[in-house]
Amino acid sequence: MCPRIVEIGPFTIYGYGLMLATGFIVASYLLTAELKRKKIDTNFGNNVTLIAIIAGVVGAKILFLLENWGPFMVDPVGLTFSPSGLTFYGGFLLATLVIYLYAKHRKIIFLAVADSAAPALILGYGIARIGCHLAGDGDYGFPTTLPWGTDYSNGTYPPSVAFRDFPEITSRFPGGVVPNNVLLHPTPVYEFILSAFIFWILWRLRKSSAPDGKLFSIYLILAGVERFSIEFLRLNPRIAVGMSEAQLIALGLVAIGLAGWGYLSKFSTERA
Repeated sequence: MCPRIVEIGPFTIYGYGLMLATGFIVASYLLTAELKRKKIDTNFGNNVTLIAIIAGVVGAKILFLLENWGPFMVDPVGLTFSPSGLTFYGGFLLATLVIYLYAKHRKIIFLAVADSAAPALILGYGIARIGCHLAGDGDYGFPTTLPWGTDYSNGTYPPSVAFRDFPEITSRFPGGVVPNNVLLHPTPVYEFILSAFIFWILWRLRKSSAPDGKLFSIYLILAGVERFSIEFLRLNPRIAVGMSEAQLIALGLVAIGLAGWGYLSKFSTERA
């Protein structure tokens, strides 16, 4: 864990920002390569990357503010313009919507673009999660005795603060306070490993003759299952039926992916 990678006077390179930028660069390269392979204008791909960055950050910030409405009302300016506080699904949903509208405007098949973006999306997401690990920003998991349990005491969101609203965890420690040096599940690292594996699957499937949208459907299913599963170990409040907000959204994406995969499978069978 290393929130700050380099500090030279006032100049600082943060681990989270570095890995987020790396994720975007890698995803942009992969997306451009796939669009070129499909003979789709690569300038369109550059615009899609720019849209993804802007809409992704805006959407991620909006969902974060909605999740933290109380603190937002206390300090709306500070929380809005804070460099921290981004919720992935907010960025994913808004960026997907804006890219869909842009593709429609350019008369380019959105599902072909979505298929091209699927491998890039999951790998970029996994790389960005390493940024969360370096920052120690609260995306870590519950206490563990496993040998790879990680000390996040030097992170930007120490465990003594992060676990305050988890009485089932705080009750295990003297005074009801979780020590900052307690060993925790490094869930961002788990997500990077799972994302890399999903990327490998999607990359191998990308040249299949399946109809447009099928690879993106598989992405929704696998990425949704990955996030749903990891949330059982992650530090996120449960909001309904024992599940976190991320789990509910992930289930929705899995359902959309399954519906799309089923429809497109039937469609391709009828055309055969």
